[in-house]
Amino acid sequence: MIAKLGIFLALGCGSGLLRPAPGTWGSLAAVAIAFALFQWLGHWSIMIAALTASGLGIWAANVYERNTGKSDAGEVVIDEWAGQWFALWPVAALVPNMPAFWAAAFALFRAFDILKPGPIGHLDRTLKGGLGVMADDILAGLVSAALLYGGIVVFYG
Repeated sequence: MIAKLGIFLALGCGSGLLRPAPGTWGSLAAVAIAFALFQWLGHWSIMIAALTASGLGIWAANVYERNTGKSDAGEVVIDEWAGQWFALWPVAALVPNMPAFWAAAFALFRAFDILKPGPIGHLDRTLKGGLGVMADDILAGLVSAALLYGGIVVFYG
């Protein structure tokens, strides 16, 4: 039962099974969930979700790897959920009523997640297991968040 829960979480509640581009579908699901969380509970709920998904994601990705034999499988998208939520947090906190910034957070996170520049790619290549699955996406989300925060502050004070 616990293994099934881990697999379900690793798959982003099934969003990672969508094709093509399961990471993009997982990120879109994360945006929808973040928007709902923001509406119901405010911007801090997105940060709490990101931190929770980061911790649970390490465990869930390890469970998935142990049960399937697949390392950093494309259908595992709990890492996209965590990274996307980190990227969205400054938008929800500072400019929640500007849809263009929600879209920018999605696009920026996906770009960093796919291209994996600099230290993001280094984490992806060197860390293994659940931590390796999660770390590069968390960093991609944090870098996206920092850039979004800077842009919002520069343009909107």
